[in-house]
Amino acid sequence: MSELQAKIQCCLLGIGQLFPWNTILTISDYYYEIFPNYHPARILALVYQPFVMGTIFTLVSRGQKSKNQGRVLAGYCLFVIGTIFLITVDLVSEGKGGLFPFLLLCFIAASFGVANALVEGAMMGDLSCISHDLIQPFAAGLGIAGALTSGLSLLTKTVFQNSRDGLRKGALLFLAISSVIEFLCVVIYALLFPKLSIVQNYQAHSVSNQMETTEVSRVLPIDNLQLASENIYKLISLFLTYAMTLSIFPGFLFENTGKHELNSWFVTLYVLVTNIFLLKCNFHVDLRKVNCRYPLVLITCFNVCDALSRYTTMIKRLKMESGKWIIVFALARVLLVPAFYFTAKYADQGWMIFLTSFLGITNGYLTVCTLIGASKKIYDVSEANSLGNMLVASMLCGIFAGACLSWLWLIGSKISF
Repeated sequence: MSELQAKIQCCLLGIGQLFPWNTILTISDYYYEIFPNYHPARILALVYQPFVMGTIFTLVSRGQKSKNQGRVLAGYCLFVIGTIFLITVDLVSEGKGGLFPFLLLCFIAASFGVANALVEGAMMGDLSCISHDLIQPFAAGLGIAGALTSGLSLLTKTVFQNSRDGLRKGALLFLAISSVIEFLCVVIYALLFPKLSIVQNYQAHSVSNQMETTEVSRVLPIDNLQLASENIYKLISLFLTYAMTLSIFPGFLFENTGKHELNSWFVTLYVLVTNIFLLKCNFHVDLRKVNCRYPLVLITCFNVCDALSRYTTMIKRLKMESGKWIIVFALARVLLVPAFYFTAKYADQGWMIFLTSFLGITNGYLTVCTLIGASKKIYDVSEANSLGNMLVASMLCGIFAGACLSWLWLIGSKISF
């Protein structure tokens, strides 16, 4: 029972860890409306990455000199403050945009980067020591965060589609929900998670392990370089996976999908589902409003498929355990670049939705296979924490590389830099 509760709480903590950043990405259509000349999806990603990478590399170089509990709590508290500040900035500026509000938005994105690095590396290290089975629900929570934000965004746009400033009201409601979720994560990690028996057993073991290592010094202590060489396939596969994903998602899906629009059958299905959900019977729809949500539909397809694919490894036969094959699979995803290019230029939106879904499936599947893959040896608490920071650092380097590569899509396009 304690392990089930731990898995549920880890999944919720994973959702909270990425929910604020996914909130910014998902409501990018609102930011494109009030900041049309600043390429919000790409600029915010480039602002976010240096801070998250700088923080995680600082933690890697310093080693285990601070308690993970304090790091994680500080990160979640920073998420709460940042989401509330986003709401405040929009209310003060009255949603009119401008350079100064955009700079404040960039500042908040940078703070989310710091918070992300504080939380994810510490959680990965702790969970690998508490129980290796807890990594999968935490990683699944990261994917669910994207699917949840996309679903909520579609819902808020549907609720406010006929009201004045509906896009802005939906974004504000979305940010308010994000603030509540982050506050719940603070409560879970501070009050509920430490009381789990599986966590208390780990903490007791950690204390005894530290006492033993002070009495018996190790002959060959493992440094960061040796730790990285022993897990090199994990570092490479995470880098390749996220570099490929972020070179397409989300910038390409917002700005480079050509003249694609939603088919009449999709619009009909969308209207039918929203009427059922909202208990309405209104089939008069503005096709222009629905088609402007096409990028959001693509983002939702990616996030849902990414979240679902993170549970496929629960079926043992579908779990890829060979590090070499994971790297080969990650390299093969380079073929998605010409696939997306020719689909945007020559094919229809059905193929674009299929490719976007496949991008999400492969991203989530490779991520979980890499993170839950067995290491060559058993590490102690400090080594596991260092390895967790390294894995997150490799992932973030891939995200930053992909965000930079995404600008290449603008070459030859009608959209100016």
